[in-house]
Amino acid sequence: MKLHELQPAKGARKATKRLGRGIGSGQGKTAGKGHKGQKARSGGGVRPGFEGGQQPLYRRLPKRGFTNIFKKVYTVLNVRDLERFENGAEVTIQSLYEIGLIKAVKDGVKILGTGELTKALTVKVDKVSQTAADKIAASGGKVEVE
Repeated sequence: MKLHELQPAKGARKATKRLGRGIGSGQGKTAGKGHKGQKARSGGGVRPGFEGGQQPLYRRLPKRGFTNIFKKVYTVLNVRDLERFENGAEVTIQSLYEIGLIKAVKDGVKILGTGELTKALTVKVDKVSQTAADKIAASGGKVEVE
């Protein structure tokens, strides 16, 4: 098979419905829109969320709270996740990314204290909880907050 011989499978492509092309086509005159009414008009129809004039749901519900635009969102990891590294390794955001522990760095990386750590690691991240810092220090490692 050559590139110029490629074509879609039989029945995969359907011809578009040709509207308003005479009475014999079956879709002539009103072009399948029926007679008169809002949906028959040019540009007719209702916007999303319109409920026929009834107060729409998005306006019936009360407004609550606000969004803090200054909020920091950290990618979080636990101390137990750092067991993957070899003893004496340096844990940086780049090394966490390469090993597959984090997918995206939002406003930084924070290490939390769940789990145990048996290896002495040098951890260089944006934030570390007090519990996590204690556990890393107890295993012989050190924390450097960037």
